[in-house]
Amino acid sequence: MTTAGSAPEDAPQGGVFAHRPYALFWAARVTGTMALQMSAVAVGWQVYSLTRQPLDLGLIGLTQFLPAVGLALPAGQLIDLLDRRLVALACLGVELLAAIFLAGYALAGPVATWPIFVAIFVLGVSYAFHAPANSALMPNLVPARLFPTAVAWSSSGFQGATIIGPAAGGLLYAFGAPVVYLVVSALLAIAACLILAVRPPVQAPRARVRFEPGQIFDGLRFIWSRPIVLGAISLDLFAVLLGGATALLPAIAADVLLVGPWALGLLRSAPALGALVVGIWLARHPLRQHVGLIMFASVAVFGLSTIVFGLSTSLVTSGIALVMLGASDMVSVVIRQTLVQLATPDAMRGRVSSVNFIFIGTSNQLGEFESGLTAHWLGVVPAVIVGGIGTLLVVALWAWRFPDLRRARTLDLAEHG
Repeated sequence: MTTAGSAPEDAPQGGVFAHRPYALFWAARVTGTMALQMSAVAVGWQVYSLTRQPLDLGLIGLTQFLPAVGLALPAGQLIDLLDRRLVALACLGVELLAAIFLAGYALAGPVATWPIFVAIFVLGVSYAFHAPANSALMPNLVPARLFPTAVAWSSSGFQGATIIGPAAGGLLYAFGAPVVYLVVSALLAIAACLILAVRPPVQAPRARVRFEPGQIFDGLRFIWSRPIVLGAISLDLFAVLLGGATALLPAIAADVLLVGPWALGLLRSAPALGALVVGIWLARHPLRQHVGLIMFASVAVFGLSTIVFGLSTSLVTSGIALVMLGASDMVSVVIRQTLVQLATPDAMRGRVSSVNFIFIGTSNQLGEFESGLTAHWLGVVPAVIVGGIGTLLVVALWAWRFPDLRRARTLDLAEHG
């Protein structure tokens, strides 16, 4: 017996990759993420080379944040009305056009940054639809019993792409920014083909998902009514918002560590390396006990790693701190994503995923702006250290404010009421 919008429980036996739709989805997500991570290295280095202003690195995040947060709620409504696979496919098409534009502009010999920011804005619009569509689509592709494992493998694949993508982008940048953007375009085209091959999943019947303006806020109401979910999402939000050290990597690489774009690529890959190792471990050993305490501890390690990174003047020490930062972040990501998706009815997954995206996805971009602005006021190194201290204060405050999350033993929300 299955519920609408869930993969059949009698689907192929074995691990998550025995389910062909999930395997194709996973490959598309990894390929697309690798492409966007490569472009992030090229964009960051290109903008900083043109202006030498840390604030402009923060403006990259703000330019992505504004359209993403402005469109997230209507995007969630649209995702629940349409085929989520086709929404993801359309987003990949928009991202492909933006990458082609960046390649053309780089070939023309850029002298201004505003055309780059236009392309980043378009990517922010696409991301407002793409990230929630992916989150809402994934529970349709595997049985519920395999979903925590699917989240761990999906997160591990994402982090693997985040290791390879920046490193490859940094190395390819030696041949020029146009080469990076052309490779990015090819990878996005491959990702689109993979998504196109995914069999359309079962979704809630259209009769149950009609357009009503008031429904746009259903995701907010749903999360607000569940303190454990609200606590998990908001804890991640403020941790990422305050600990957005990676936004300043181009400035730290060039002015503190005195290294070039190849090392920038390696530093951007370091958090993903830690996350990949932990993600693979969690895929094989799902969390079963004390998940609340584990989540708070992982976010505290995230803050401490940020402080160490800010204090470091060594490439090796900085890399190790970033590895630890990514490893701790992966733990909270798996807990949060599992709590949110398993607690959400399929007919609402688009709207709830969009709210989750506002809290978490856009906090990356807003955190980048916060880091850039703080660096403009205080300097690059103090900005990173202050962010890490702020994260530790958030952990202490949230542990007091959300006792149910702190005491949560398992990922089964039914157990906690």
